[in-house]
Amino acid sequence: MQFLQWIIKGLAMGAADVVPGVSGGTLAFILGIYERLLGAISHCNIQAVKLLLQGRVKAMWQYVDGTFLLCLFGGILFSVFTLAGIISYLLVHRPIPLWALFFALIITALPHLCRSLRWSVWRLLLCALGILFSVLVGMLTPQELQPQSWMFFVAGAVAICAMILPGISGSFILLMSGMYAPVLLAVTELQLGVLALFMLGCIVGLLSFSRLLNWLLQHYHDASLALLIGIVIGALYRIWPWQVAQQLYLPWHYADSIGPADALLALICALAGVIVMLLLLNLEKWLKPASVNAKPAANE
Repeated sequence: MQFLQWIIKGLAMGAADVVPGVSGGTLAFILGIYERLLGAISHCNIQAVKLLLQGRVKAMWQYVDGTFLLCLFGGILFSVFTLAGIISYLLVHRPIPLWALFFALIITALPHLCRSLRWSVWRLLLCALGILFSVLVGMLTPQELQPQSWMFFVAGAVAICAMILPGISGSFILLMSGMYAPVLLAVTELQLGVLALFMLGCIVGLLSFSRLLNWLLQHYHDASLALLIGIVIGALYRIWPWQVAQQLYLPWHYADSIGPADALLALICALAGVIVMLLLLNLEKWLKPASVNAKPAANE
Protein backbone atom coordinates (compact mmCIF):
# COMPACT_ATOMS: atom_id res chain seq x y z
CA MET A 1 0.00 0.00 0.00
CA GLN A 2 2.94 2.31 0.64
CA PHE A 3 3.94 2.02 -3.01
CA LEU A 4 0.44 3.10 -4.01
CA GLN A 5 0.72 6.18 -1.76
CA TRP A 6 3.94 7.23 -3.47
CA ILE A 7 2.46 6.72 -6.94
CA ILE A 8 -0.65 8.77 -6.09
CA LYS A 9 1.48 11.57 -4.64
CA GLY A 10 3.61 11.46 -7.78
CA LEU A 11 0.45 11.82 -9.87
CA ALA A 12 -0.45 14.94 -7.88
CA MET A 13 3.05 16.39 -8.33
CA GLY A 14 2.97 15.72 -12.08
CA ALA A 15 -0.37 17.47 -12.44
CA ALA A 16 1.05 20.50 -10.61
CA ASP A 17 4.19 20.56 -12.76
CA VAL A 18 2.13 20.80 -15.94
CA VAL A 19 0.60 24.12 -14.83
CA PRO A 20 2.95 27.14 -15.21
CA GLY A 21 3.13 28.89 -11.86
CA VAL A 22 2.45 25.75 -9.81
CA SER A 23 5.34 23.61 -8.58
CA GLY A 24 5.46 19.88 -8.01
CA GLY A 25 7.77 20.73 -5.12
CA THR A 26 4.84 22.51 -3.49
CA LEU A 27 2.78 19.31 -3.55
CA ALA A 28 5.73 17.25 -2.30
CA PHE A 29 6.14 19.65 0.62
CA ILE A 30 2.43 19.71 1.44
CA LEU A 31 2.11 15.91 1.21
CA GLY A 32 4.98 15.25 3.61
CA ILE A 33 7.45 13.61 1.21
CA TYR A 34 9.64 16.64 0.52
CA GLU A 35 12.44 15.82 2.95
CA ARG A 36 12.57 12.19 1.85
CA LEU A 37 12.67 13.28 -1.79
CA LEU A 38 15.57 15.66 -1.15
CA GLY A 39 17.43 12.99 0.81
CA ALA A 40 16.97 10.42 -1.96
CA ILE A 41 18.09 12.83 -4.70
CA SER A 42 21.10 14.00 -2.69
CA HIS A 43 22.19 10.34 -2.37
CA CYS A 44 22.56 10.13 -6.17
CA ASN A 45 26.27 10.85 -5.75
CA ILE A 46 29.73 9.32 -6.09
CA GLN A 47 28.99 6.77 -3.37
CA ALA A 48 26.02 5.48 -5.38
CA VAL A 49 28.22 5.19 -8.49
CA LYS A 50 30.87 3.29 -6.51
CA LEU A 51 28.29 0.81 -5.24
CA LEU A 52 27.02 0.30 -8.77
CA LEU A 53 30.53 -0.24 -10.20
CA GLN A 54 31.23 -2.75 -7.44
CA GLY A 55 28.21 -4.73 -8.55
CA ARG A 56 26.34 -4.04 -5.32
CA VAL A 57 23.13 -3.14 -7.11
CA LYS A 58 20.83 -3.92 -4.17
CA ALA A 59 22.92 -1.80 -1.79
CA MET A 60 22.97 1.05 -4.32
CA TRP A 61 19.19 0.80 -4.78
CA GLN A 62 18.63 1.02 -1.03
CA TYR A 63 21.16 3.84 -0.68
CA VAL A 64 19.32 6.08 -3.18
CA ASP A 65 15.86 4.98 -1.92
CA GLY A 66 15.25 3.63 -5.40
CA THR A 67 11.78 2.17 -4.88
CA PHE A 68 10.50 5.47 -3.51
CA LEU A 69 12.00 7.44 -6.43
CA LEU A 70 10.74 4.93 -8.99
CA CYS A 71 7.15 5.06 -7.70
CA LEU A 72 7.19 8.84 -7.30
CA PHE A 73 8.72 9.69 -10.68
CA GLY A 74 6.64 7.00 -12.37
CA GLY A 75 3.54 8.75 -11.05
CA ILE A 76 4.88 12.16 -12.11
CA LEU A 77 5.66 11.05 -15.67
CA PHE A 78 2.34 9.23 -16.06
CA SER A 79 0.48 12.30 -14.83
CA VAL A 80 2.42 14.69 -17.09
CA PHE A 81 1.80 12.61 -20.23
CA THR A 82 -1.87 11.91 -19.51
CA LEU A 83 -2.92 15.30 -18.14
CA ALA A 84 -0.79 17.66 -20.23
CA GLY A 85 -3.35 17.88 -23.04
CA ILE A 86 -6.30 18.39 -20.69
CA ILE A 87 -4.56 21.02 -18.57
CA SER A 88 -3.24 22.84 -21.65
CA TYR A 89 -6.80 23.01 -22.99
CA LEU A 90 -8.11 24.32 -19.66
CA LEU A 91 -5.35 26.94 -19.44
CA VAL A 92 -6.54 28.36 -22.77
CA HIS A 93 -10.32 27.92 -22.52
CA ARG A 94 -11.12 27.70 -18.79
CA PRO A 95 -8.14 29.12 -16.85
CA ILE A 96 -10.14 30.56 -13.93
CA PRO A 97 -11.64 27.24 -12.72
CA LEU A 98 -8.23 25.55 -13.11
CA TRP A 99 -6.48 28.20 -11.02
CA ALA A 100 -9.34 27.99 -8.48
CA LEU A 101 -8.68 24.26 -8.13
CA PHE A 102 -4.97 24.70 -7.37
CA PHE A 103 -5.59 27.76 -5.18
CA ALA A 104 -8.01 25.69 -3.07
CA LEU A 105 -5.53 22.82 -2.90
CA ILE A 106 -2.88 25.03 -1.29
CA ILE A 107 -5.29 26.94 0.98
CA THR A 108 -6.66 23.66 2.34
CA ALA A 109 -3.17 22.41 3.17
CA LEU A 110 -1.94 25.58 4.92
CA PRO A 111 -3.43 24.84 8.37
CA HIS A 112 -1.83 21.39 8.24
CA LEU A 113 1.54 22.92 7.35
CA CYS A 114 1.34 25.65 9.98
CA ARG A 115 0.48 23.15 12.72
CA SER A 116 3.64 21.20 11.93
CA LEU A 117 5.81 23.92 13.53
CA ARG A 118 6.28 25.56 16.89
CA TRP A 119 6.15 29.19 15.90
CA SER A 120 8.41 31.86 17.35
CA VAL A 121 9.15 35.47 16.42
CA TRP A 122 12.23 34.36 14.47
CA ARG A 123 10.29 31.74 12.51
CA LEU A 124 7.48 34.19 11.79
CA LEU A 125 10.07 36.58 10.36
CA LEU A 126 11.50 33.82 8.18
CA CYS A 127 7.98 32.97 7.01
CA ALA A 128 7.38 36.63 6.13
CA LEU A 129 10.69 36.66 4.23
CA GLY A 130 9.56 33.57 2.29
CA ILE A 131 6.26 35.26 1.43
CA LEU A 132 8.06 38.39 0.21
CA PHE A 133 10.51 36.37 -1.88
CA SER A 134 7.73 34.32 -3.49
CA VAL A 135 5.58 37.38 -4.27
CA LEU A 136 8.54 39.23 -5.80
CA VAL A 137 9.30 36.22 -8.01
CA GLY A 138 5.63 36.12 -9.02
CA MET A 139 5.79 39.81 -10.02
CA LEU A 140 8.60 39.27 -12.51
CA THR A 141 7.78 40.22 -16.09
CA PRO A 142 8.75 38.10 -19.11
CA GLN A 143 12.01 38.99 -20.84
CA GLU A 144 13.10 38.54 -24.43
CA LEU A 145 16.66 37.68 -25.37
CA GLN A 146 18.86 35.93 -27.90
CA PRO A 147 20.51 33.30 -25.72
CA GLN A 148 24.10 32.17 -25.97
CA SER A 149 24.83 28.45 -25.65
CA TRP A 150 26.01 28.67 -22.03
CA MET A 151 22.69 30.25 -21.06
CA PHE A 152 20.91 26.95 -21.67
CA PHE A 153 23.11 25.30 -19.02
CA VAL A 154 22.32 28.08 -16.53
CA ALA A 155 18.63 27.99 -17.45
CA GLY A 156 18.47 24.25 -16.80
CA ALA A 157 20.16 24.59 -13.43
CA VAL A 158 17.94 27.49 -12.31
CA ALA A 159 14.71 25.94 -13.63
CA ILE A 160 15.25 22.61 -11.89
CA CYS A 161 16.13 24.40 -8.64
CA ALA A 162 12.86 26.32 -8.90
CA MET A 163 10.98 23.12 -9.61
CA ILE A 164 12.07 21.45 -6.36
CA LEU A 165 11.62 24.64 -4.34
CA PRO A 166 8.02 24.77 -3.05
CA GLY A 167 5.94 27.64 -4.36
CA ILE A 168 8.00 28.39 -7.46
CA SER A 169 7.50 26.85 -10.91
CA GLY A 170 10.48 25.97 -13.08
CA SER A 171 8.53 26.71 -16.26
CA PHE A 172 7.53 30.10 -14.83
CA ILE A 173 11.19 30.97 -14.15
CA LEU A 174 12.09 30.01 -17.71
CA LEU A 175 9.27 32.20 -19.00
CA MET A 176 10.31 35.20 -16.90
CA SER A 177 13.99 34.86 -17.85
CA GLY A 178 13.21 34.74 -21.57
CA MET A 179 14.46 31.15 -21.91
CA TYR A 180 11.10 29.40 -22.19
CA ALA A 181 10.67 29.96 -25.94
CA PRO A 182 14.30 29.05 -26.84
CA VAL A 183 14.10 25.84 -24.77
CA LEU A 184 10.73 24.94 -26.31
CA LEU A 185 12.15 25.62 -29.78
CA ALA A 186 15.12 23.37 -29.02
CA VAL A 187 12.73 20.60 -28.00
CA THR A 188 10.49 20.91 -31.06
CA GLU A 189 13.45 21.13 -33.47
CA LEU A 190 15.47 18.46 -31.63
CA GLN A 191 18.53 20.68 -31.21
CA LEU A 192 20.46 17.92 -29.44
CA GLY A 193 23.50 20.01 -28.48
CA VAL A 194 21.37 22.69 -26.86
CA LEU A 195 19.20 20.09 -25.13
CA ALA A 196 22.29 18.31 -23.83
CA LEU A 197 23.51 21.57 -22.25
CA PHE A 198 20.07 22.18 -20.74
CA MET A 199 19.84 18.64 -19.32
CA LEU A 200 23.39 18.89 -17.94
CA GLY A 201 22.38 22.09 -16.18
CA CYS A 202 19.30 20.34 -14.79
CA ILE A 203 21.39 17.47 -13.42
CA VAL A 204 24.01 19.76 -11.85
CA GLY A 205 21.34 22.06 -10.41
CA LEU A 206 19.25 19.19 -9.06
CA LEU A 207 22.09 17.37 -7.36
CA SER A 208 23.69 20.51 -5.89
CA PHE A 209 20.54 22.35 -4.80
CA SER A 210 18.92 19.25 -3.33
CA ARG A 211 22.04 18.70 -1.22
CA LEU A 212 21.90 22.31 0.00
CA LEU A 213 18.20 22.06 0.92
CA ASN A 214 18.75 18.67 2.54
CA TRP A 215 21.61 20.11 4.62
CA LEU A 216 19.49 23.09 5.70
CA LEU A 217 16.62 20.81 6.75
CA GLN A 218 18.98 18.57 8.71
CA HIS A 219 20.72 21.41 10.55
CA TYR A 220 18.05 24.14 10.69
CA HIS A 221 14.90 22.09 10.30
CA ASP A 222 12.20 24.32 11.79
CA ALA A 223 13.69 27.56 10.48
CA SER A 224 13.89 26.07 6.96
CA LEU A 225 10.30 24.83 7.20
CA ALA A 226 9.12 28.29 8.27
CA LEU A 227 10.84 29.84 5.24
CA LEU A 228 9.38 27.19 2.91
CA ILE A 229 5.88 27.67 4.33
CA GLY A 230 6.24 31.38 3.60
CA ILE A 231 7.24 30.63 0.01
CA VAL A 232 4.16 28.43 -0.41
CA ILE A 233 1.90 31.17 1.02
CA GLY A 234 3.46 33.76 -1.28
CA ALA A 235 2.79 31.52 -4.29
CA LEU A 236 -0.93 32.12 -3.77
CA TYR A 237 -0.40 35.59 -5.27
CA ARG A 238 0.70 34.06 -8.57
CA ILE A 239 -2.20 31.60 -8.85
CA TRP A 240 -5.10 33.81 -7.74
CA PRO A 241 -7.75 32.93 -10.38
CA TRP A 242 -9.03 36.43 -11.17
CA GLN A 243 -6.05 38.48 -12.33
CA VAL A 244 -4.89 40.24 -15.48
CA ALA A 245 -1.36 41.60 -16.00
CA GLN A 246 -0.62 40.96 -12.29
CA GLN A 247 -3.63 43.03 -11.26
CA LEU A 248 -5.77 41.03 -8.82
CA TYR A 249 -9.57 41.32 -8.87
CA LEU A 250 -12.44 40.04 -6.79
CA PRO A 251 -14.72 37.82 -8.91
CA TRP A 252 -17.52 40.40 -9.21
CA HIS A 253 -15.06 43.20 -10.06
CA TYR A 254 -13.45 40.92 -12.65
CA ALA A 255 -16.89 40.30 -14.20
CA ASP A 256 -17.56 44.04 -14.35
CA SER A 257 -14.17 45.10 -15.71
CA ILE A 258 -12.67 42.19 -17.67
CA GLY A 259 -15.15 39.51 -18.68
CA PRO A 260 -16.91 36.34 -17.50
CA ALA A 261 -15.68 35.35 -14.05
CA ASP A 262 -16.76 31.69 -14.29
CA ALA A 263 -17.69 32.04 -10.63
CA LEU A 264 -19.94 28.98 -10.35
CA LEU A 265 -17.53 26.66 -12.13
CA ALA A 266 -14.63 28.13 -10.14
CA LEU A 267 -16.52 27.43 -6.90
CA ILE A 268 -17.16 23.83 -7.95
CA CYS A 269 -13.48 23.38 -8.84
CA ALA A 270 -12.41 24.99 -5.56
CA LEU A 271 -14.63 22.56 -3.61
CA ALA A 272 -13.12 19.72 -5.64
CA GLY A 273 -9.66 21.04 -4.73
CA VAL A 274 -10.55 21.02 -1.02
CA ILE A 275 -11.83 17.44 -1.25
CA VAL A 276 -8.81 16.24 -3.23
CA MET A 277 -6.34 17.81 -0.79
CA LEU A 278 -8.15 16.34 2.24
CA LEU A 279 -8.02 12.95 0.53
CA LEU A 280 -4.30 13.34 -0.18
CA LEU A 281 -3.53 14.52 3.35
CA ASN A 282 -5.32 11.48 4.81
CA LEU A 283 -3.99 9.06 2.21
CA GLU A 284 -1.39 7.51 4.48
CA LYS A 285 -3.90 6.92 7.28
CA TRP A 286 -6.50 5.36 5.00
CA LEU A 287 -4.10 3.14 3.06
CA LYS A 288 -2.34 1.96 6.20
CA PRO A 289 -2.83 -1.76 6.82
CA ALA A 290 -5.46 -2.57 9.41
CA SER A 291 -3.96 -2.36 12.89
CA VAL A 292 -3.24 -5.61 14.63
CA ASN A 293 -3.17 -3.85 17.95
CA ALA A 294 -6.90 -4.03 18.55
CA LYS A 295 -7.56 -4.90 22.14
CA PRO A 296 -9.11 -8.34 22.66
CA ALA A 297 -12.48 -8.43 24.29
CA ALA A 298 -12.33 -8.86 28.04
CA ASN A 299 -13.11 -12.32 29.35
CA GLU A 300 -16.43 -12.55 31.02
